[in-house]
Amino acid sequence: MSSNSVNSEYIPGSCNIGKGEIKRRQFVAIIGLLFTITTAVGLLTTDSSTSAKLTIFLPAMIFAIGFIQARKKFCLAYGFAGTFNFGKLGKLSRVASLQDRRADQITALKILGQAVLLAATITVTFIIIGSLGN
Repeated sequence: MSSNSVNSEYIPGSCNIGKGEIKRRQFVAIIGLLFTITTAVGLLTTDSSTSAKLTIFLPAMIFAIGFIQARKKFCLAYGFAGTFNFGKLGKLSRVASLQDRRADQITALKILGQAVLLAATITVTFIIIGSLGN
């Protein structure tokens, strides 16, 4: 299976969303990226303080969550809730096995951690770059 292929079935701890849901996560990532860029421009053009520049973390987190979920084909919220979706948007199915739900929760925690790390990296990089002009 190529890395571009999309699974059409639930795989515990690995894949819990189909094409429609993946596209939704890609859209969230794009929106988060646009918010991150506009926030960065606003903060840089107003010569904001370092503490104000920390606010870039929130839009960066939106970007990171959407991006990682789309890449991993795994919804963080569905993983915590014990659900999955490969059909019509919003039509959720329950994960039957307790072991499968546990695998999904572990994956959801990993994705959350990766998103926090990516957003923090974006934030620190932005603060460093923003301080170079001072």
